[in-house]
Amino acid sequence: MQNEPYALIIRNAFIIDGTRAPRFEGELGIRAGRIAKVGKAPGELRGARAEREIDAGGKIVSPGFIDAHTHDDRLLLSSPDMAAKVSQGVTTVVSGNCGVSLAPMVHRSGPVTPPLDLLDSGGSWYRFPTFAAYFEELASNPAATNFAPMVGHTTLRVMSMDDVGRPANAKEIARMQVLAREALASGAIGVSTGTFYEPASAAPTAEIVEVCRPLAEFKALYVTHMRDEADKVIEALDETFLIGRTLGVQVVISHHKVAGLPNHGRSAETLAHISKHMASQPVGMDCYPYCASSTILTWSRVGGASKVLVTWSNPHPEFSGMELSAVAEKLGLSLEAAVAKLLPAGAIYFAMDENDVQRILKFERTMIGSDGLPHDAAPHPRLWGTFPRVLGHYSRDLGLFPLETAVHKMTGLTAATFGLADRGVIREGAWADITLFDAQRVAEGATFAKPIQPAHGIDTVIVNGETVWREGRSTGARPGRHLRRVPTRA
Repeated sequence: MQNEPYALIIRNAFIIDGTRAPRFEGELGIRAGRIAKVGKAPGELRGARAEREIDAGGKIVSPGFIDAHTHDDRLLLSSPDMAAKVSQGVTTVVSGNCGVSLAPMVHRSGPVTPPLDLLDSGGSWYRFPTFAAYFEELASNPAATNFAPMVGHTTLRVMSMDDVGRPANAKEIARMQVLAREALASGAIGVSTGTFYEPASAAPTAEIVEVCRPLAEFKALYVTHMRDEADKVIEALDETFLIGRTLGVQVVISHHKVAGLPNHGRSAETLAHISKHMASQPVGMDCYPYCASSTILTWSRVGGASKVLVTWSNPHPEFSGMELSAVAEKLGLSLEAAVAKLLPAGAIYFAMDENDVQRILKFERTMIGSDGLPHDAAPHPRLWGTFPRVLGHYSRDLGLFPLETAVHKMTGLTAATFGLADRGVIREGAWADITLFDAQRVAEGATFAKPIQPAHGIDTVIVNGETVWREGRSTGARPGRHLRRVPTRA
């Protein structure tokens, strides 16, 4: 075995292994999709044979980035090259967030219930009655990235209830439990909720606990877009912790933020509260590196933002990318009337403070997630820019944390939190998910004005030993796999 050629050798690299350990100069040998050898000194693999070699030229070699929070359920099928993700070094996506998953759902007629329209406003992609059916399709038509999906509580409600504006009854809860158990048995890593949104906001804590009972059986995750990320953020955190304790499972707080001008600065309070509970129960959290959020357009959310951009509109697609105030002026309407005219639609809301964003990013246990919405006509730049923005703007330019810490937040920490075995680290025996980037050049290319732009400084991206991004373009390889959860505590 020692004399067997490697499939790939990467030479002349500075290796950041995903554990926060200091970088070191070394080489990698890859065989059968895994890291077979980590050379911890230059030239350690001198004389070794390989089918192919890459000279890193002194660039950084790190584990491939794991996007802790995505809405890529459909993208994996409709755009399997996953260019928005692999172009920024992402090799694994965690999908099915905010209570919204592509399965189990069969759309029959009429408009798609928001926020399910974040994945597909037409409904044709909602054609998987079970998670097993969804996984079969992905196995037949693999994507460039690995995927670790969750089942959405909102999706379960829409499938099981005739009126989502009320609490579920015992029969409906039983139906949702059956669907959740099937998803978990098929390989979903958890249940996500989006009680922030109207189709799930009527669900009391007791309903969520009962629907999520199967999580304990499968040692799966409870992941939540909480009821409130503004005035009542502490109460929402307490509900999250209570659900985790009641079920005896790990919770993950999605895209932690404190939104709205009256709440600017409250991240010091929320992080202290989260730290307190992390000491007594398993809790994870992610965030994205921007002061603006993005979701469906509703009048109730406009008032808390200093600026609103329209990302898509079914009746008026011509306004995608415009400020809401400019749309209202063009239509000769009030802001509220303009919102009504645009619906159904999506928007970007500028409602967070930069100091809060930096404090949350810097918090030791914060993972990085893009929360990008790939089917928006004018998406938030986080879809294409999240990971290089952390590496470049926040780590290199602002010095918020060392590069080794930045990489850990998007690799080793995320793999441990979600239980993705042999991912997120560079060590012998781990899967060869690898990103090669230039630490001096790496930066986001996407902006609010031009949001669909690849990153700068991402040289090569490898998934399960196969190169999926090289020299600024997708290679066409689709080696992505369905990742199941192996429970650990981060």
